[in-house]
Parts: sequence; structure tokens; C-alpha cells
Amino acid sequence: MERELALEVVRVTEAAAIAASQWIGRGLKNEADDAATTAMRKMFDSISMSGTVVIGEGELDEAPMLYIGEELGTGQGPKVDIAVDPLEGTNIVAKGHNNAIAVLAIGDEGTLLHAPDMYMEKLVVGPKAAGKVSLDDPIEKIIDIVAEANKKRIADVIVSIQERPRHDDIVRRVREKGARVHFFTDGDVGSSIAACLPKTGIDIFTGIGGAPEGVISAAAIKCLGGDMQARLVPMNPEEEERCIAMGLENPRQLLHLNDLVRGDDAIFAATGVTSGDMLNGVLFLGDDLVETDSIVMRCKTKTVRRIKAEHRMDYKPDFYKMNTIDS
Repeated sequence: MERELALEVVRVTEAAAIAASQWIGRGLKNEADDAATTAMRKMFDSISMSGTVVIGEGELDEAPMLYIGEELGTGQGPKVDIAVDPLEGTNIVAKGHNNAIAVLAIGDEGTLLHAPDMYMEKLVVGPKAAGKVSLDDPIEKIIDIVAEANKKRIADVIVSIQERPRHDDIVRRVREKGARVHFFTDGDVGSSIAACLPKTGIDIFTGIGGAPEGVISAAAIKCLGGDMQARLVPMNPEEEERCIAMGLENPRQLLHLNDLVRGDDAIFAATGVTSGDMLNGVLFLGDDLVETDSIVMRCKTKTVRRIKAEHRMDYKPDFYKMNTIDS
């Protein structure tokens, strides 16, 4: 992939975040998602690449745009796989809560796992604990290993877990071990990546969430030098068959980071819609100025760029059109 692509794709997440931000707190999650999706697709059309969506908004008959198999870009430039979530956290935006982001991952053609839309068990740790833990380990052992790797007391280890009844047992065990629990309601991409970023306070991310989000997260985790392991959780025979058709002879096999994102290159970009563990949300500064906070990473170089940009908005006729004036 060309290095310029890393800077180009952040324009895509910026556009989606600004569009979605118009719907914060309005109680209309579908409208927020539609706005982000429309803006993201429009900006993709200006980028020099030949991309195919491998993780998107659904199949062709389920989604009007950014569907699995859709081709994006100008058709000129590198051939790439694209994984997108125009608005991770539709409920978050509707309710005005934290941790909503516009996010995407790009890999060379054939390098991103074509994860079906089903549950996935996940474990993420930061660079210091990379290669030292296993999803098959009990959480108590993982906490011990991560505490030692991060030079922390067990009482200071923080485990990020989505607040769902299915996680009640692991929450109990984390607390009985003496570690802390950090709950989040929705948006596990940002929460999982936080385990690999300095100064977030998060040491471990674990639990069951969406498989497509897991692959998007894996691209960032690979860029950051962290570690991720996962296992698909088919809920019925039909989902088992989808896994096998995808190429997994054993649908419940342990997936390592290199199974999720193959090769030595990938790009991850995200822009905050509402403020959270990883990014600040979109800010309306007045005088038609809007500020965005983004992060873009490239695996090959391990480059992590944080980009704050001010955009001059044009609310007529499409409010997501903008002209970046500073970054």
C-alpha cells in the first residue's frame, strides 16, 4: 500500500464523524448511521485505490451502501481490503453518551479476515504483555501475567468489559482476584484498542462482542504492537456453516492476531464522534468551524499519527461537506 493512503483515509472517518455528530442526543440512531455511511462513501469515491469492502454494513440486499463486496475508490492505485464501521456506537450517539467513533481498517488485498456477522470472544493486551497470555488461560492467570508485565499491583490492573449479562461471571472473577473492572456499554473497537494505548489506564480487554468489530480492532492492535486472540462463537448450525464457508475448518479454533490481519501492512483510522477513552468527540466552535480528533496508524512503519483538524462547514445542501483549513 502507498504511504499516502494512510493520510487520505483519515478524511473518510472525519467526514463520517462530522455527519454523525449532527445527530448526537437526538434519539435517532438510524438517521445517525445513515448520515455517517453516506458521508463515508462519498469521501471514499475521491481516494486513489481499488478497494473491496470485506466487512461493511451488511450484504447487498441488506444495505444500500458500504455492503460486503462493494467496490470503493477511483479504481486507480493499490488493491485493498476494506473493513468499515461508519458509526460504531449508534445507540451511543442517539443517547449522547461517550465512545462513539467513525472507524475503518485497510489491508492489502486478501489480508483481512472476512469475519461473518456473529459473536466473537476476544482478548486484548498491550505491547508489554504481547505473546505472554492466551485466550485459553483463566482470567486470574491473565491478570497475574499482565500485572507483572506492566509493573503494576493486581489492585491497579483495570480490565475493560462490556456491561452485559453474559459477562457477569468474568466480572465476578476479576473482582474476586482483586483487579478493577471498567465497564463500557457499546463500542468495543475503541475500548479494545485502549488496552494498547498509553495513559488510558486500561490493561486488559476481554469478553464477547461482534466479530466484524474484532477484525477492525485487530488492525489497530497490530499497528500498536499489542496482542489479540479471538474465537468465533457460532450460535446455531447456520452460523457454523458460514464459518466453514469462510475457510475455517474448525469454526471455534483459536485465532491469533496474524489470522485476523495477515501480512506486514495495514492501516487503521478513526475519528471521535463523542468523546471517549481514545479520542475526543466532534466540537462545534461557532462561526461554522468544527474540530475533529482522529488517529491514523500504519503497521509497516508503526507510525501513529494524532490529527486535530478544523473544518469550515458548508451546510448547504449537504451538511457533511467540509473544507479542512488546518490540521
